[in-house]
Amino acid sequence: MANIKSAKKRILITEKRTAMNKSKKSEIKTYIKKFDTAIDNGNFDEAKTLLKAIDKKLKRAAHKDIIHMNSASRKVSRLTKKLNNAM
Repeated sequence: MANIKSAKKRILITEKRTAMNKSKKSEIKTYIKKFDTAIDNGNFDEAKTLLKAIDKKLKRAAHKDIIHMNSASRKVSRLTKKLNNAM
């Protein structure tokens, strides 16, 4: 455990940021699961709206360094390809 006051603060801030990042990642995963379910059920209109939301959330997460930009782009590309093949 840290003895210096500033180090203790940094530990608290890191814990807060880790929790927020984990929450954002979990939210994105939930949206992707909803997207997969919509495609499996044949709801392509719902899948398109979910894809827009996922794209926005992934790009925002990449911009805030929660995930890597290439990872976000790759996920959007794969989901778009999956939607196009299903239609």
